[in-house]
Amino acid sequence: MDSATFTSDDVLPSDKQGSFDGQEPHKTRSSSLSIHSENSESQESRTKEKNDVCSELDGLDQSAVDPQNTAELGISRTQSRASSTRARPAVIVPRSDRRGLLSRFTILPEIVNPYDYARGTKWGITATIAVATAAAPLGSSIFYPALNTISEEFHTTSTITNLAVAMYMVAMSIFPIWWSAFSEEFGRRSIYLTSFTLFVLFSIASALSVDISMLIVMRIGVGGASASVQAVGAGTIADIWEPRERGLAMSMFYLGPLLGPLFAPIIGGALSQAFGWKSTMWFLAIYGGVIVIMLTLLLPETLAREAPPPSDTAPLTRLSTRESTKLHTKRFASNINRFIFAPLKVLLFLRFPPVLITVILAAFAFGSLFVMNITVQQQFAKPPYSYPQLTVGLLYIPSGLGYIVGSLLGGRWLDYIMAREAAKAKRYNDKGKLIYLPEDRLRENAWIAVTVYPCGLLLFGWTINYGVMWLAPAAGAFIFGITSMLVFSAATTMLTEFIRKKSSAGVAVNNFVRNLLSCIGTVVAAPWLNAIGPGWVFTATALFCMVISYTCVFLLQRNAPKWRAVMEKALAETT
Repeated sequence: MDSATFTSDDVLPSDKQGSFDGQEPHKTRSSSLSIHSENSESQESRTKEKNDVCSELDGLDQSAVDPQNTAELGISRTQSRASSTRARPAVIVPRSDRRGLLSRFTILPEIVNPYDYARGTKWGITATIAVATAAAPLGSSIFYPALNTISEEFHTTSTITNLAVAMYMVAMSIFPIWWSAFSEEFGRRSIYLTSFTLFVLFSIASALSVDISMLIVMRIGVGGASASVQAVGAGTIADIWEPRERGLAMSMFYLGPLLGPLFAPIIGGALSQAFGWKSTMWFLAIYGGVIVIMLTLLLPETLAREAPPPSDTAPLTRLSTRESTKLHTKRFASNINRFIFAPLKVLLFLRFPPVLITVILAAFAFGSLFVMNITVQQQFAKPPYSYPQLTVGLLYIPSGLGYIVGSLLGGRWLDYIMAREAAKAKRYNDKGKLIYLPEDRLRENAWIAVTVYPCGLLLFGWTINYGVMWLAPAAGAFIFGITSMLVFSAATTMLTEFIRKKSSAGVAVNNFVRNLLSCIGTVVAAPWLNAIGPGWVFTATALFCMVISYTCVFLLQRNAPKWRAVMEKALAETT
């Protein structure tokens, strides 16, 4: 089985797995993962370890806990509530061996194979990541109702003020490349905690800005820090959910970044109207602090462990000062390449047609979203509508509701289509389990989505153009929200499956391209609207998106199996 195909009982964490056909679980970096107690441990230490494990069993599927492991700690089968009904046992990592910053403070235990978490625990982790993911769009959208106020306070034009949003999007497109690479090196948890600490600090600095230049620079920091979870979060979802359930899980995860634009303008409008625009930045700082606490307590490390490299058994020798200096220089140069330049290699995934075309499919839908967001802020604040800031914020609700509906319905539909196509093609492994392919996710759902969401854009644009009652453009935004969500969830899930060994890298590439287009949409929207009006702006946007999307879906359905085989061969040769 190739690396982008997987069976319905696939059990390996996706970031480090190849195909699975009954192999044993991953090797670990340290033999300390077995829960044997050393003979030299005191009885007090043994008792503490036993209590730790007992207290943590509630976070796991109890039928998955290995009776042998619990017996070795002196825990009876009654205490562990273990059962033989689950074929694959779960092994808890001792608290002292857990990975990530502040890992001793996690309530949920780290386990060797994250697929073995109880279903409720998986949904808890997914919800935590989704709430954290909302920070990035929250940080951009909370600004919209206050843009005119900021322009007046800093005595600048709307185009310059929009740069505070546009440069935020640029940072969101670039920084995930490094966050993704660092997460593969240092783990998911450490990256989350580091980035959100920076998010809090840069949000405070934004609130203290004294001119538009300082605000734009600090907003770059906020955007870069918030972007980590958008790429790394998809990797976490792939770590804990098996492919047959991943479509629904990814849709729930995507509710975070899509609900941000729903609530942020409302919060931003209310805060800026009552306390001024700086209160929105203080709100972000508080929100980031809450996220740091949640991640510290509720998110264990989920990245798969690897076997350590062979140890160097050569005898130690004395080095001359010159040799030592040369060695340290080489090591420094190696680290510079490893942490600054090497992460950029993820962009090389764009040379593979399945990745490039999937990214383009999602990017144009996402870019049109930000043209719509700027239009809401600009058009509803002036005649014939002339709504106050809070009312303008409320008009972002329809698209957000569309995202919720699309997420709830689209995820299950996505998983159903994938299973149906595998059964229809009679793809079974030697155990009789279905073999899934990433491109199975693009069937009638894709054609419906790429046909209807441009229609939503047209309805939105022309009703605003003629000053029709707000319900009409709201209907267009709602239609766009539902159908664009079908595109986002399918594309993101496919990218984690096309590049299974580095799922967060695939999403980082997606974020890079789509946020660049979002930046372009944010910058050009205001002058474009002033030049030709919202009707023709959204006509051009809708037609362009429809042509691009039709082409992408057609090419993927026709050529994805062939392209995927070539990609897997190329990736295998480089690893």
